Amino acid sequence: MLEKFLISNFQIPNNYQNKKFKFGNLRFNWKLATGNWKLLRGFTLIELLVVISIIGLLATLLVANFNAARARARDAQRKSDLRQIQTALRLYYNDTKRYPCEETGGTPGRIRACSINVNCTQVGVCSWDGNWLISPTIYMTILPGDPSAPDRPQYRYDQVNNDSYTLEACLENESDDACQGNASWCAAGTGCIYRVQP
Repeated sequence: MLEKFLISNFQIPNNYQNKKFKFGNLRFNWKLATGNWKLLRGFTLIELLVVISIIGLLATLLVANFNAARARARDAQRKSDLRQIQTALRLYYNDTKRYPCEETGGTPGRIRACSINVNCTQVGVCSWDGNWLISPTIYMTILPGDPSAPDRPQYRYDQVNNDSYTLEACLENESDDACQGNASWCAAGTGCIYRVQP
């Protein structure tokens, strides 16, 4: 309404033609060709900076939340992997009446159960993300490894005795309800252990 009032009620002398005028928060420009006022609207630098900073803050919050959601998804994958390995270990136990030995040299924490031998040091070591089979029995077509390997340590298997073992994974989310203590072998900055046993 103010714009219509100003345009219809004010005449500008010729010496002010093609000049810009400000009336309150409204800016006008007199156009010689039309003989009318034209309202100039735009954003100030402060308004633009405020909007850009709000968008940047929202983007930062979304990225942080997205990364946390991805970490929780990888933790869910780790828990699922350990339950699948636990099932395969039970199948192995049913066949051999003992749980497999663990690798002590080289890469500790791997499962020694990829061949048959009474002496644990002569049994083949199963590789994470490889297959676990003792011909003709296939215990797992893929023995899953940590989803973030090699950036994070692989799962850790330890034989307690012939009838027991511990199988552990390092979780990224330290506030997870399934955390069962900490261990020095986890990646730097996180010591949250998820453990399964028979």
